[in-house]
Amino acid sequence: MDTEPDLLSLTILCPPPGDGWLEVRPIVSGRDLLADLALRSSASGGPRLVGSGSRRLLGRGGGPLYATATPHEVRLAATMCDERCCGALYVTVARDGEHIVWSNWRNPAQPGFALTEFRFAADQYEAEVRRAEGDRGWEWPAAVVAMLLEAELRGREDWLAQWECELEAVCAFRDEPDRIDVFLRHPPGRQETDLPQAQFMLTLPISADAPSTQAEHLAAQLTAGDPRATAELCGGYRPEELGYPWP
Repeated sequence: MDTEPDLLSLTILCPPPGDGWLEVRPIVSGRDLLADLALRSSASGGPRLVGSGSRRLLGRGGGPLYATATPHEVRLAATMCDERCCGALYVTVARDGEHIVWSNWRNPAQPGFALTEFRFAADQYEAEVRRAEGDRGWEWPAAVVAMLLEAELRGREDWLAQWECELEAVCAFRDEPDRIDVFLRHPPGRQETDLPQAQFMLTLPISADAPSTQAEHLAAQLTAGDPRATAELCGGYRPEELGYPWP
């Protein structure tokens, strides 16, 4: 007898500002994967994994949870620290006929980390991803600006190449509704290596203007010159070897 497919449910946790992180929790056949891992981590004294945010996982019709012709890796959760030392949860999403498969689990801080493979019926899986995408109750104006700005910047990555930087993310935090943060890494391609690297953050103010207008204006402002000139060093690995000593 064939095994029944797993069932996917995506729960969006949206605590009051300052009381926790906005996160997407993957529930597989009634099992909260991150809660199970939290118990495992607590027993070993490790940090708790926090589900990736809605904007990262739930786009508008083209988010990373959809399976494409080519298998791809998705980060489902991370800690509030560098993932090489504190961990993150990655899974490879692939289509296999009428099924969507989650496999090849990875945690950069735990060599040999593994979870079981999950196999979902494609129609149930995709319907649940679409349902979660349509739930925008978690959004606030700064989050919309951040989403639009990140899309603008990823369409202009040539401006970063000339400064030897790559865009990591554009983040908005619900307890800081009047700002967004842009994170860059220099040089590119070193996030999971032991090579010297510097992470920069630029904090940008949010106004009452239309989100699309703000995103366009901020993109033009950021791409006008070297972003490192006004950015703050906020992370990295041995950045002083690149000429960026810690303050």
